[in-house]
Amino acid sequence: MLAMVAAACGGPDPVSTGTSPGTSPDAPSGVAPAGAAGGFSSASEADSPPTVSPPADSPEDPVPSTMATTTVSRDRPVADAVPTDAVTDAVPTDAVTDAVPPDAVTDAVPTDAVAASPIVFVDDEPTFDVEPLAPFVDLDILPTGWAAFDFFLSDALIRNGNTAASVAVSIGGTVVHRAAMGERTPLSGDRAEIQDRFRIASISKTLTAISLLQLVEEGVVDLDEPIGRLVAEHVGVSDPSGAIESITTRQLLNHTAGFGKYRSVFFGGQSTDCLDAARIGLGRSPTSTPGGTYRYSNMNYCVAGQLIEALTGNDYDDVVYERVLAPLGIVGPRLAATFDPGPDEILHPTTLGRNYMETLGAAGAWIATPEDLVRVLDALDPTTPGHKPLEAATLEMMKTPVGGSRGQRGYGLGLLLYGGERYGHTGTIEATHAMAMNRGDGVTWAITVSGPYPDDTPQLESIINRAFEAGGFVAG
Repeated sequence: MLAMVAAACGGPDPVSTGTSPGTSPDAPSGVAPAGAAGGFSSASEADSPPTVSPPADSPEDPVPSTMATTTVSRDRPVADAVPTDAVTDAVPTDAVTDAVPPDAVTDAVPTDAVAASPIVFVDDEPTFDVEPLAPFVDLDILPTGWAAFDFFLSDALIRNGNTAASVAVSIGGTVVHRAAMGERTPLSGDRAEIQDRFRIASISKTLTAISLLQLVEEGVVDLDEPIGRLVAEHVGVSDPSGAIESITTRQLLNHTAGFGKYRSVFFGGQSTDCLDAARIGLGRSPTSTPGGTYRYSNMNYCVAGQLIEALTGNDYDDVVYERVLAPLGIVGPRLAATFDPGPDEILHPTTLGRNYMETLGAAGAWIATPEDLVRVLDALDPTTPGHKPLEAATLEMMKTPVGGSRGQRGYGLGLLLYGGERYGHTGTIEATHAMAMNRGDGVTWAITVSGPYPDDTPQLESIINRAFEAGGFVAG
């Protein structure tokens, strides 16, 4: 069944196919009328406007699994926000089946089609452009507009052919709202819930960067010392080129190590896993001089994950848990395989025969919830309370773009920098669009999508901004 669903519902791979069948070119510009596609449950705390209060250092209590949407008062744990029996259906759950017609299964691509058809690759290059920032009306007294916010997102994302989506918003470092919509598995009727984990693709790079920068802070490795031979020998390359030997940690993290795209290695089945991919990358000479031009490449972060293992003697994902996730009270994220999601995990429609999740590793194989992403970005904000994984000076380096100055747009050390105090990252692989952003004004949001829309992942910012307008949080 899983293979059949994957073939039937497989959306386009923005990294590898460059096509977007079944999507509409534009997101809706306003809240849709009742009866629009959605399939989420809604429960909101509407008796009084929330008030700002510093969060406890411990993680919030888990929300009951029956809730797909929560709005949280900023002075109470999540579990106390709404009684579980307050859940009501905002949109009929069977509306999701309109996104992918059930008879699409009969049109499934033959299993051998992957081998028979050439794979076309397109760039997954991130962009640093953002919309003008519309300020929130009042961070202390917010309108109770989360239902309209959720409905707009559901209409914009599920109506346009996606099978599931999820969102989280924090204010002042406290998560105040979460919602999920669509289905865990296409055509199953199994509703997506707020605890469900999605592929986050290249947002994984932020987790990798934080872990490696902690090792820099501890003196395990210098940011600018050559590490090429160390990591090459770790992956089994005994005689790396001089240029490979000269690569530094900084160059891996800001994409100036000189690696090419290696699209066929990561997305065309030319490697079996990240170790194998790193062996290919480190066994060849860079395509440009290390330390020179910025060139976004998954190879940088695949190699960075192997460097973490070489420096610590531990598995990469164990290091990320110990250094980044556990101190923030985050449990559940993992490095996932391309197929067969586990409990509380979204099935992303996937072309049969692919293995990019195994191959991306530290560059893009993590799955997580939007709330997890919001907590990580808030932890990089010195103005929010709670645990800080990095020192202030390291955060400044992380938020300084290649060849630029603090506050300019560009790529830092594991972060996309959008100008001013705005930072985050996008993630794009097959049937996956994810984006997380700290707006620099006390508001942080993250959204994850299973499906083909929007074709250009940064458009998620526009969609979520329109949702904020629909909810009355910002002036349109």
